[in-house]
Order: sequence, then C-alpha cells, then structure tokens
Amino acid sequence: MKHFYMKQKVFSLSGKFTVKDQQENDAYYVEGSFMQIPKTFSIMNTKRESVALITKKVFSLLPKFFVEVNGREVLTITKEFSFFKARYAIDAAGIEVHGNWWDMDFQVLQHGEVIGKVNKEWFTWGDSYKVQVLNEEIEAIVIALVVAIDCVKADQATASSGVSM
Repeated sequence: MKHFYMKQKVFSLSGKFTVKDQQENDAYYVEGSFMQIPKTFSIMNTKRESVALITKKVFSLLPKFFVEVNGREVLTITKEFSFFKARYAIDAAGIEVHGNWWDMDFQVLQHGEVIGKVNKEWFTWGDSYKVQVLNEEIEAIVIALVVAIDCVKADQATASSGVSM
C-alpha cells in the first residue's frame, strides 16, 4: 500500500501542483492548461513523462471530463441534469466510487475490490487530500481519478461564481 498527498496551491492560476509520497518526495506533477480550449490537466511522473490526461469536453450541454491513462481512456465524469443539487456520474470499466466524493471522502473499487481510499485533510490551507493506493498496478488511475474529481469540483465552483473554466 502506498500513501500520497495532494495539496493544491490556493492562488495558482495555472493549476500546477505536486503529488507527494509519504516521505514527502515528489511523486507526480500536475499541470493545468491556462486559458486554453479545451481545458486540460496533465499528470506526469518524476521523469516528467505523461502518465494521464484529463480533458474537459468543449461543446456539450452539461460538463463532461475525460480521463486518459497511458494513452487509453479509462473513465468519464459527466454532470447529470438536476434542478437542485449538482449530481455527477462516473463511468469507468469496472471502477466505482463509493462514499461522498463531493467532500473527498470515498473508496475506489475495481470489480468490487477496494483499490484506493481518499480522505480530505482538514485544517489545511487550500485543498489537501490523503490518497491510499492499495493496488499499485493502477496507481496512476487512482491519482488521475482524484485529480479529475477535483477538476470537476473546481469547474462547478467556477460555474457557480459565473466565470467560465
């Protein structure tokens, strides 16, 4: 089992942040595209090689995010139509999220087996998450899923404030 920590810089316009391991070493780098269409977030390993890409679909009625890991689309996050509370669906082959992913407190399951856990760290400056990866073979997928959910949350917050992302 591996532990990772994600802490976004609160005032970063470009959406750059680092995912650290439990020894506080850099494990992944995340870079968002600033003022680019479509909006993307690239996740790179310590050698700066791309391991995942998150892309917001440009022309759709409701927001939709695609997540690619190692050049292959692994999941989609789509906003569902609702009148009151924002609801999203995560579509992935064999991957499910159980718990409150909106508050970053959930488990990631693959074919019914827990492969990761995510918990928001409270009393920190900015958004900080503790990510436990139980199955190291799909570490990049779990990290990409957490970054994608954070992108969705940021997009929703931006939409609520009237600024487009």
